[in-house]
Amino acid sequence: MNDYIEMTIPAKADYVGVARLTVSGIANRMGYTFDEIEDIKIAVSEAITNAVNHAYGEEVEGYIQLTYGIFDDKLEITVRDTGKSFNVEEATKAMGPVNNKAIDQISEGGLGLFLIESLMDQVQINEKAGVVVVMTKYLNRDGVDEIVDQYKPARSQ
Repeated sequence: MNDYIEMTIPAKADYVGVARLTVSGIANRMGYTFDEIEDIKIAVSEAITNAVNHAYGEEVEGYIQLTYGIFDDKLEITVRDTGKSFNVEEATKAMGPVNNKAIDQISEGGLGLFLIESLMDQVQINEKAGVVVVMTKYLNRDGVDEIVDQYKPARSQ
């Protein structure tokens, strides 16, 4: 790992934007494209929003710990709360398949997890003590940039 950044925010919707701005700055510095940065921001927002909405009751003031592991080839983001856990497998089953469904036919519960898994390259969720979501996005995942660099412009005649 090259660098490691850690921050703790209150489990309140007001602070989702702070985390989005932070991850945007980190991803931009690492060289992700605009679209990749937008995907990362959405995934981070969904993970934090899940923690804000489900981890703590209204009477308990909780916190969310965010860590950003910066590697040469990837960004690894961890969103951790110590609140109420849930069964990931049951939540995924309850959501059901989303293929070929209109957006208004998709069940709201679990949609955030679906988005996170769709937008990131790897996702691990641990629900043993609170919820820990580890999301990874690779740089040049498909090697397109490397392939494009191999082609040289054609000679003009």
